[in-house]
Amino acid sequence: MVDIRLGARSYTIRVGTGMLDCLSEVLHGRRGLVVTDSNVDRLYGAPVMLRLGPEWGKVVLPAGEATKSAPHWSGLLEQMAQAGLDRQGVLVALGGGVVGDLTGFAAASYMRGIGFVQAPTTLLAMVDSSVGGKTGINLAAGKNLAGAFHQPLAVLADTNTLATLPGREFAAGMAEVVKYAVALDAEFFGWLEQNADAIQRREPAALEKMVVRCCEIKAGVVAQDEREAGRRAVLNFGHTLGHALEKATGYSGLLHGEAVALGMPFALACSIEAKGFSPKVAGRVVALLHKFGLNIARLKPPGLDWRELRAAMERDKKAAAGAIRFVLCDRLGHCGLPEVIPPEDLDALLKGWCQDVVGQ
Repeated sequence: MVDIRLGARSYTIRVGTGMLDCLSEVLHGRRGLVVTDSNVDRLYGAPVMLRLGPEWGKVVLPAGEATKSAPHWSGLLEQMAQAGLDRQGVLVALGGGVVGDLTGFAAASYMRGIGFVQAPTTLLAMVDSSVGGKTGINLAAGKNLAGAFHQPLAVLADTNTLATLPGREFAAGMAEVVKYAVALDAEFFGWLEQNADAIQRREPAALEKMVVRCCEIKAGVVAQDEREAGRRAVLNFGHTLGHALEKATGYSGLLHGEAVALGMPFALACSIEAKGFSPKVAGRVVALLHKFGLNIARLKPPGLDWRELRAAMERDKKAAAGAIRFVLCDRLGHCGLPEVIPPEDLDALLKGWCQDVVGQ
């Protein structure tokens, strides 16, 4: 178990096999709705509903990033009202990051805030999006531009669900795992290198240790800076270019983790120029991403326009007064707060990246 210490908003992350069986325990008899998507519902919807009982309802959303939108958010709010939820009602987000972000934002919005529980079923959601209370939806102008900080009542990360996770989704989750190691924990990076084969085989002990360590790292950062006023921004390593790529591909060409996997080597290229980061270590990062099924050259979408990417970065919520900022590393396991890359340097790097792949 990992505790998120936020005073009255504190909660526990439970990680391990069979955690979905603990839903009734953390709900304390409250009723509400399970929110899931069509893919997860086929696998886990019926067992979860059986555990919760007939007084619970269920909302099944379309699978995919396009669901993380204003129409689906408002539609969920209407279904909550139709179900008669009051301020004691609770939502259970059963699924990946899209379901968790959308459900959390609906919980934050309904009656100015009701409780919700995160039950992540993807690796990316377990190690990142379900932890820390960031909720939200995408707008046409950019990713996560509407949302709220709203902490869950609990997080139940049932690692059994990773056995049914498609290989591409598992690889996407590993991008966020590598992010924690590169930006914040060099020892963890070494552990990932040494245990890559066991992780790829999805051995339960390795998966549990890995998810717990990621949650510990994020819990420590969130406890220092719940609302991203400062320190929490380090968790955006690799996300400046990553979010721009998601926008440029219409939130359909790349999974979030794939975009972050592309964004990290680019951020390291910036770090080499601005911070003296070791090119040799940057090569180790790219090699580890490849080991986890994230081949940078193959992931890169064709026909990218560097001007379009630059414009998307300027509209990203991490930008300040239109200035594009990156989380940079001076050494493995250590990064600083986002900082501005001189425009001429950024333009040169973007032009080169759109023609080739940084780190290849």
